[in-house]
Amino acid sequence: MKILLTGATGQVGWELARTLLPLGEVIAVNRTQADLADLTSLIAVIQHHKPDVIVNPAAYTAVDKAETEQALAFLINAEAPGVLAEEAKKIGALLVHYSTDYVFDGTKSTPYTETDSPNPINTYGQSKLAGEQVIQSVAGDYLILRTSWVYAARGNNFLKTILRLAAEREELKIVVDQIGSPTWARLIAETTAHIVRQAMTERRDNSFNSSLYHLTSIGDTSWHSFAEKIVDIVHEQEKIALKIRAILPIPTSNYPLPAQRPANSRLATNRLEQQFGLTMPSWDNALRLCMQEAS
Repeated sequence: MKILLTGATGQVGWELARTLLPLGEVIAVNRTQADLADLTSLIAVIQHHKPDVIVNPAAYTAVDKAETEQALAFLINAEAPGVLAEEAKKIGALLVHYSTDYVFDGTKSTPYTETDSPNPINTYGQSKLAGEQVIQSVAGDYLILRTSWVYAARGNNFLKTILRLAAEREELKIVVDQIGSPTWARLIAETTAHIVRQAMTERRDNSFNSSLYHLTSIGDTSWHSFAEKIVDIVHEQEKIALKIRAILPIPTSNYPLPAQRPANSRLATNRLEQQFGLTMPSWDNALRLCMQEAS
């Protein structure tokens, strides 16, 4: 099996480059080799390698900047996935694409399911939803995996930011009225490898059905409680010294940003677990494992 992996230096891409290796030849490309903003070169890369699977974690993820760079966000998050879907269909490849909880407006009181109607409230969410829709309209073989609150032991993310700030400051103020499920990039990558293996077997048996799934840890928390848990685990592991004395909860209204965020980012994972025989771990257990490397 030949797998073309985009965004290989990103948080999820870096993990995928390792977890996909047992499945076959992994051609891991970064932005300089396959820029999603350059559709012509993207087509050329696919036509050159002719992979059996295209895994696309690459995306425009600057949520606030997207409010003033709408054209670029839609080019990378909507037009490029459409090109990937078209090219995958031409060569008979499976496309695995990642989306986000930000396709929802966050007004629901329970976790969102795959059948809930999207209603994004920022440009980033709108561009990611457009990417989902164009892939579905091409009607090749695809798997769309929505995830949320992604963190890792490397790169720029909430975990790394809290570790840095907690070592520098005695007090932090963190938003308390946004709820979601923090999801480790490695969990996304390992789950993807399992899913791809099963999907390719189903394709050989002519039993594969393209679909959309929610892929997150289970359980939920606020950004404030997420930060508190990070600090608690640092104290448990006794690896680094922290200066932090207090993490204060604040409402979203006290931390205005250019892009609105959904208050409820919880995604139900029942469909994914049932289809692929998986049991997703709790967010705090996965965080503790990740922090063995991060701190």
